[in-house]
Amino acid sequence: MAVDASAITVTTIAADAQDRAVADRLHALEHDGRLETVFLDREDMSRRRLRAGTDQGTECRIALPREQRLFDGAVLLLEDGRAVVVRQEAETWLSLQAADTPSALELGYFAGNMHWRVRFDGAVLHIAATGELDAMLERLEPLLDGGTITRIHP
Repeated sequence: MAVDASAITVTTIAADAQDRAVADRLHALEHDGRLETVFLDREDMSRRRLRAGTDQGTECRIALPREQRLFDGAVLLLEDGRAVVVRQEAETWLSLQAADTPSALELGYFAGNMHWRVRFDGAVLHIAATGELDAMLERLEPLLDGGTITRIHP
């Protein structure tokens, strides 16, 4: 791992923040203001090569081998005076409920055609808002305006 003042290059994951000894070191660094965090969305977490910035402005050039994957709590850098940890951003879900069975089928068909990632919770369909939420709502507008589906606000 090469480190300079403006960027770090990561070719392997240094540790897991869940490991007790590592967690203690990270806690101490956090109290001293020397813990940096890289926030990644779900899609970037699956990548092995990417560039991302920490919350303190450090550029991270990540190039992991095939056998390693990023995860929430992956420690990219762990030194005596500094650490960089990956955190997965919380996902936003659009929650919808159909008025009846035909409307539920139409919504499911539509979500499938859009290749949207979904999860089910009884009669509520949750769609992962991976892009611009307004754009998703615009696409769903005919169903929402027609009253066949209702947006559920958590």
